[in-house]
Amino acid sequence: MLNIGMVGVGDISGIYLKNITETFHEIKLVAVCDLIRERALNAQKKYGIEKVYDTMYDLFRDDSIDIVLNLTRPAEHYEVSKNALLAGKHVYSEKPLAATLTQGRELVEIAEKKGLMIGGAPDTFLGAGIQTCRKLIDSGVVGEVVGASAAMICHGHETWHHDPEFYYKFGGGPMFDMGPYYITALINLIGGVKTVTGVTKISFPKRTITSQPLAGTVIDVEAPTYITGVMQFENGTIANITTTFDVFKSNSKNIEIYGSKGTLFVPDPNCFDGEITFYNGETGETQSFPLEFDYSENSRALGLADLAKSIETGRSPRTSYRQTLHVLEVMEAFTVSSNTGKTVEIESKFVRQKPMCAACEHGVLDAE
Repeated sequence: MLNIGMVGVGDISGIYLKNITETFHEIKLVAVCDLIRERALNAQKKYGIEKVYDTMYDLFRDDSIDIVLNLTRPAEHYEVSKNALLAGKHVYSEKPLAATLTQGRELVEIAEKKGLMIGGAPDTFLGAGIQTCRKLIDSGVVGEVVGASAAMICHGHETWHHDPEFYYKFGGGPMFDMGPYYITALINLIGGVKTVTGVTKISFPKRTITSQPLAGTVIDVEAPTYITGVMQFENGTIANITTTFDVFKSNSKNIEIYGSKGTLFVPDPNCFDGEITFYNGETGETQSFPLEFDYSENSRALGLADLAKSIETGRSPRTSYRQTLHVLEVMEAFTVSSNTGKTVEIESKFVRQKPMCAACEHGVLDAE
């Protein structure tokens, strides 16, 4: 069993705390740390965590901790992960790996030099929904995959989030916030990305928060809020994607996979479950498919448990930096392409890992 030290006890931490302590039996949360100490103390009290540290550096010096769980905000991922790696800890980070490709590559270089693993979210692709879709595609239900479409369309977070400003700053925006779910799902369904062509813009340079407690605060927008483009995959598949915080309503949603036999409608990649339907182009009928894998509930920390099992057994992790770096490079490529007016060649290579074990005990990851 590997011991986990959590840095950052913000909004996303609740489901991690619950799942690590109640569901995943092969990892143990032994320490927490947050700049707001009260958050860490509340987590300690509620979940029976042994240690609370004042700073992340104190946590990194704890020899009993094997993996640092980085749940800080996106712009902070690089600094926290880098220092954890330099302290000799494996790292599992919330998405994205880093705010820039340069930062991501540096983290990978440090990890490789020190013989450490750095993996990360999202892990929703390990859930019942995407894993069932992968099985349908791999078994030939859709025929030859020729194309795909993905859309994450909403009107931003300032109307409902209690502190939405960071979504519009460095490391934020709809591509870096939600793109990891969609691109990670696509590469696990189709394979690695070869080229990216994109256009981006900031539609509204200033946005006013209408949610409490910061209603009336004006945000200066730094991150692109409308990103759209085309990905060409290594196997020849072409996929378009749009992520935006600028649209009130759209009928486009989630992911569609276009095959020679019909269209597969993939559930929301931000979730672990969802409805799966297939339109059969030969019969003109639409068929629903049941979920064939475990983890249909909100199972965040599943990827952390998988990473821990891979470290202990030596098998390939499903949520390693080879995936998160590839996703980061693809996401950044949309802005690079937009700024240069050129198609961007993706340098990193991605190889799909084996699908999830459909018969394993809940909360226990496969060893091989």
